Amino acid sequence: MNKAKIEYSILELAVVSQGDTIKQTLNNSLALAKEAEALNYKRIWFAEHHNSDNIGSSATSVLIGYIAENTHSIRVGSGGIMLPNHSPLIIAEQFGTLAHLYPNRIDLGLGRAPGTDPQTAKAIRSDFMQAAHSFPGEIKKIQQYFSPENKSSSVRATIAEGTDIPLYLLGSSTDSAHLAAKEGLPYAFASHFASTHLHNALRIYKQEFQPSEFLQQPYTMAGINVYVGDTDAEAERMFTSLIRMFMSVLTGGREPLQPPTGLTDELIGMFNHPSLHQMLKYSFVGSKQTVKSQVQAFLDETGVDELIVVSTAYSLEDRLKSVRMFAEIMMEMNQEIK
Repeated sequence: MNKAKIEYSILELAVVSQGDTIKQTLNNSLALAKEAEALNYKRIWFAEHHNSDNIGSSATSVLIGYIAENTHSIRVGSGGIMLPNHSPLIIAEQFGTLAHLYPNRIDLGLGRAPGTDPQTAKAIRSDFMQAAHSFPGEIKKIQQYFSPENKSSSVRATIAEGTDIPLYLLGSSTDSAHLAAKEGLPYAFASHFASTHLHNALRIYKQEFQPSEFLQQPYTMAGINVYVGDTDAEAERMFTSLIRMFMSVLTGGREPLQPPTGLTDELIGMFNHPSLHQMLKYSFVGSKQTVKSQVQAFLDETGVDELIVVSTAYSLEDRLKSVRMFAEIMMEMNQEIK
């Protein structure tokens, strides 16, 4: 395990629970952000998804503004903006605006996946595949628009020039590991649903990392699913909603997040399905003691600098309780490092 403080953060998809409205869901995201801020989580990031009945984080930059306006110190950003869906100029203008409104608090995480199905990706941008292949060049454009030197260019994102917006590259395979290392940018891996290539991607990134004006040493983040309760059984009950959600995704469903149930033999069977089990490999579920040992083992294996936590629970109360108890775990672990 790293012999330095481990940062901990939240990744939020604004998943809609059965019976909730979109407005309630977005208000719950704000409640989560406020709780995270009070508990010293470093940042809260919002994912970009489209054409989904049960995910409310489609207009990511708008949601970031809402959260940042109603919090005070926690960093707020994208986990991530799916850059091939967008013009780099427009993203630079949006995040440059956010940087002026909320100085030193805005992050821009960038990914190359569409965050949706192929038909919707084409509806968003007809040349999506070309833009995805041009991802490295599109990042360069973003960096150029943010640079003070761009003032002399004929095409400018004037509101973005000279603003302090850290860029993070996101990945679920090894492709972006090579790119993040080459460009000297921090790297976040989506191991909360794409576990297969985690260790290989981290190895590539660390071995190939080249210092840059943005970052002198490699910086890694990893996504994990976390459910903490007073007992293992309480946490497992919360986790059943996620099992059902992922099984629904695998079978083409789009239903809202379902209420938790007991961990039945049927649900255990679902979880042990090879595809689902692989996706949810890095899910840490149980009491504080149980989850602490699981997280310790994960940090020992990966050496990541920061954990970014997904806790998609049906009720807001369960989510807040879980993030509170996870913060207690991390504070204990960081105290032990000292």
